[in-house]
Amino acid sequence: MIDLVATAFEQKDYRTAAKLLKQLLKESPENPWVQFYVGRLHEVSAKRQEAEKIYRRLLRDTTNAKIVTQARQGLQRLQEVEKEERIRAITKATADADNSELGVLILEPISNELKTEAAQKLAQIMQLDSYSARLVLPSRGWRLYRSGAIGELKFYGEQLKNAGIPCFWAKLADIERIQVFQVNYFEEYTPKVTVVCCNQDNRLGSLCFDWLEVKGRVQGLLPIFEQVVDRDVRGKLERKTQTQDYFQFCDLHIPGRGCILRIYDQGYKFQKGVELAPQNSENTIRMNWNNLLSLMDRQLPQVKVWSDFTTFAETALDQTEVLDNIEPHLHLFRREKTNWDTAFHLYSGLVFLTLYTS
Repeated sequence: MIDLVATAFEQKDYRTAAKLLKQLLKESPENPWVQFYVGRLHEVSAKRQEAEKIYRRLLRDTTNAKIVTQARQGLQRLQEVEKEERIRAITKATADADNSELGVLILEPISNELKTEAAQKLAQIMQLDSYSARLVLPSRGWRLYRSGAIGELKFYGEQLKNAGIPCFWAKLADIERIQVFQVNYFEEYTPKVTVVCCNQDNRLGSLCFDWLEVKGRVQGLLPIFEQVVDRDVRGKLERKTQTQDYFQFCDLHIPGRGCILRIYDQGYKFQKGVELAPQNSENTIRMNWNNLLSLMDRQLPQVKVWSDFTTFAETALDQTEVLDNIEPHLHLFRREKTNWDTAFHLYSGLVFLTLYTS
């Protein structure tokens, strides 16, 4: 009867094949040829997941060379169909100008106990092996996973979300629209807040707001690089770039006004405006900075502090095709450009967008 099933498939008479297989499943359900043709019936009926399960089970459990070959060919056909559908869907998703704009896809952290199942789903969606997929999933902090046309990222992101993998996507253009003010000092902090700051054209002015308008706070360390002379393993002198210290940054997000107030320890004028602590010769920048953070802790007790920048940056520093398209809005003296600066603005901008859309 298997020959009759094979003939029915050759003639594309799937109704007859289904009737024959129904009888064969009662008589010899474990017969690998019966199982193979059940998989073929699922395949031609567009039940691809069921077909894939059968083909993979046959590859695992069967030693018959002909069945193994047929099962491999079946899996290959399924992959080709899926690939063609993905290409058509992405083409449709990026058809208009808005959806072709550059964006990023961010993976959010997932608990270790959920990683095994999530990795299998990620592998299937992104066409990866399960081991690589598990390495990609972050345990803490965000991961900059992919960049490209926002329509394509949305296409993948929606599949990932539907599979229970937390993620989000954003246009770089939306981050560029955020105004960034460089804070020189707080002139007043109660009951209203007044900061003296520079806008993006480096014009000095002041901005008044209420503490309740602040919806987010981002803190991060940006390395200070210096050229040093050291000896290599052979004792020869060589020049190296090493991290000597860190700039401390704090961004206050005011989504209602579409702006970020950017503060950093080396740029804040502690001798002006609000007295954070009695000023004397023993006050260091670090002490003054800690006093400033304490003031913000008191005024913003309910505002979440986002401080996983370093974890995020480690996933973003090599993605120059993204970072080269972002203006960092950091006024630091650097002998050489570094992607750390751009990564901080990207991280802060992504936090801002999540607050703005929440």
